[in-house]
Amino acid sequence: MKLYNFTDLLQVAKEREFKALGSFNLHCLEMLPAFFKAAEKTNSPLMIQISTGTAKYLGHKLLVDAIRSLSESRNVPTCLHLDHCSDLDAIQTALDAGFSSIMYDGSHLPIEENIANTRRVIDMARPLAVSVEAELGAIGGSEDGKKVEMNDAAFTTVDEAKRFVDETGVDMLAISIGTVHGLYTGKAHIQHQRLAEITDATKTPLVLHGGTGVSDEDMRLAVRSGIEKVNVGTEMNVQWVANCKQTFEKGKVNDSVRNFLVPANDAVTNVLVEKIQLFR
Repeated sequence: MKLYNFTDLLQVAKEREFKALGSFNLHCLEMLPAFFKAAEKTNSPLMIQISTGTAKYLGHKLLVDAIRSLSESRNVPTCLHLDHCSDLDAIQTALDAGFSSIMYDGSHLPIEENIANTRRVIDMARPLAVSVEAELGAIGGSEDGKKVEMNDAAFTTVDEAKRFVDETGVDMLAISIGTVHGLYTGKAHIQHQRLAEITDATKTPLVLHGGTGVSDEDMRLAVRSGIEKVNVGTEMNVQWVANCKQTFEKGKVNDSVRNFLVPANDAVTNVLVEKIQLFR
């Protein structure tokens, strides 16, 4: 089975009566079966996103081959997405390996430079039918070693969002409307009016980063208001590590490692299932 780009996978999701796609951070290969189990349980297509750090750790081609194989054997339409990458050489490496979706993150740059670089990435990706995500505005918090202080967070404006989409033709746009990367405790405060206005102005799929700290009520409202891709990572990672700590502490040195990982994977599956249900 081929790997889907975001645009095609979103169409599959909508045919299955989902309003949005969850995009879930994979940190290690051991987590991978848990992702597909959740997709099977919910009859959902699956979007797996990889940080540049994880891609270097596991290897681009190994990720592509493993995910494509599971997608085919489990009959789950799947997209493999490179998340938060500002390095055009690293993007080219992912494209060459067979990633089906790319995020160029130029949110730290002046808008003119962000637009110019995003257009370069689109020129690299479009001949391969690979979808491109960009980001406008600064989302606070930390992810994969990249940190934006809360005082430096900047909300996306309607005018700049419209300009960005008009001048790039990007497939999806990540916007800053109140979420925080890496947030696990506390409640994010979504600016729903801003979201509605950006949706109306851009007519383009919008992306919500920092999905872990969003309440179920806010998530459902955001999805109804134009968010069509939701990034979730921290909550799964916390559950996986917490369960591994418990099982490894209780285990013996000659126990099979897989027995330590089963509860952690089950916890990850449960998180994915809960999140996916919010996207209907």
